[in-house]
Amino acid sequence: MSPGSPASAELDQGRTGDEGAGPARVRLAGSGAALDDARRRAASLRDGASAVKALLDRPLASYYLVLGCTLLLLAVGLMMVLSTSTAYDLDVGAPPYSIFEKQLLGALAGLVLMWLASKTPPRVFRAVAYPLLLASVLGLIFVLLFGREVDGAKRWLDVAGNEVQPSEFAKLALVLWGADLLARKEKLGQLTDWRHILVPLLPGAALVCTLVMLGNDLGTTFLLTVIFLSLLWVVGAPGRLLLGVLAVLAFAALMLIAVHPYELERLGGFVSAQSSSYCPTCQLTEGKDALGSGGWFGVGLGAGTAKWGFVPLAYADFIFAILGEELGLVGAICVVLLYGGIAFAGLRIARRMPDTFARLAAGTITVWIVVQALVNMGAVLGLLPITGVPLPLISAGVSSLIVTMAALGMLMAFARAEPGAARALAAAGPSAPRRLLRWLAGGRRSGAGR
Repeated sequence: MSPGSPASAELDQGRTGDEGAGPARVRLAGSGAALDDARRRAASLRDGASAVKALLDRPLASYYLVLGCTLLLLAVGLMMVLSTSTAYDLDVGAPPYSIFEKQLLGALAGLVLMWLASKTPPRVFRAVAYPLLLASVLGLIFVLLFGREVDGAKRWLDVAGNEVQPSEFAKLALVLWGADLLARKEKLGQLTDWRHILVPLLPGAALVCTLVMLGNDLGTTFLLTVIFLSLLWVVGAPGRLLLGVLAVLAFAALMLIAVHPYELERLGGFVSAQSSSYCPTCQLTEGKDALGSGGWFGVGLGAGTAKWGFVPLAYADFIFAILGEELGLVGAICVVLLYGGIAFAGLRIARRMPDTFARLAAGTITVWIVVQALVNMGAVLGLLPITGVPLPLISAGVSSLIVTMAALGMLMAFARAEPGAARALAAAGPSAPRRLLRWLAGGRRSGAGR
């Protein structure tokens, strides 16, 4: 066959086509393998999402989610209080574990109270709403008369050598009283009139907020306002009513800040810190520096340096800054996710509650705890003014810890009342503590018989 013949030309073209088709086949095979790999990943993601959904659809999922997030946050809080308060105690010449010991005792008491609340029927919470509100109002009056002023605010009352903060109990009292009041009005069909929605809820909330604000406690006053607005939101108040109430409350808050020099100084410090590095107390600047110095994984638990006199109140209001320094961005994100778990479970419980009181109380407790956490972390990050609000379950403070754990125990009690939860509990049989009590009671009866 000659090189210039037609047959030779056709053979050359066939070879060229085969050589060009080879890479194309390789590319097709590679894209097919990538497509199969993407399909397998998508299928595994769907299977994982289905497994999570099936787990969350179980009757007691909300109960265990609240319990797990609470215990994890409590453990982190105790570790951080031990780390931060020891430095403060040594700095002021106090016994090195004095604050931590109080916090540990408060945590043990809170665990008992949370367990008791989780086993209590919701009707008992309605029964204690009015006595708890009355006791809180009397406590707030006693604080104004005999309380101790610290950093310009009157919050604490000395009772038998222990510091008690009645405003913390006022939060829970307002939740239970407001939920019971609105539930009774809904049963009577009175919530169609905006006047029945606001009276006597608004005067009662205003009384509690006024008593707290007279003690220059702007942070707790803000949280009480959040509780009041949450009750209106969960009960389904009209949007125009919510906006009107919010505008009136905002105007009242600005007037109160204007006549209180201490709160005005804090607000001015927040504004000046946004435009420069100056801050009247250096708390905001030092807190952000400590939070940012931890990197991804932190310098190690107990190895932080900002708590040694650089960040004021590192064991209380600004404990999140030390947490970011010692546990890093990863640890801070884990804490935020735990609060997110409480938010998800709490709103899920409220949505599933057939009883109006339980729905109102569960939703309001969830909003209160989550907003308090956001306000504290926002202040540390410099996004919000410093208001002295503790980080729930983590900051040092026995009154705040006990009240928060009691509220979460009530949330767990509402979770046990979800549809299907009672059947699941009955199928699981008595709990381990109850079996132990029955066994001990049986041993006493048999011993008495002999």
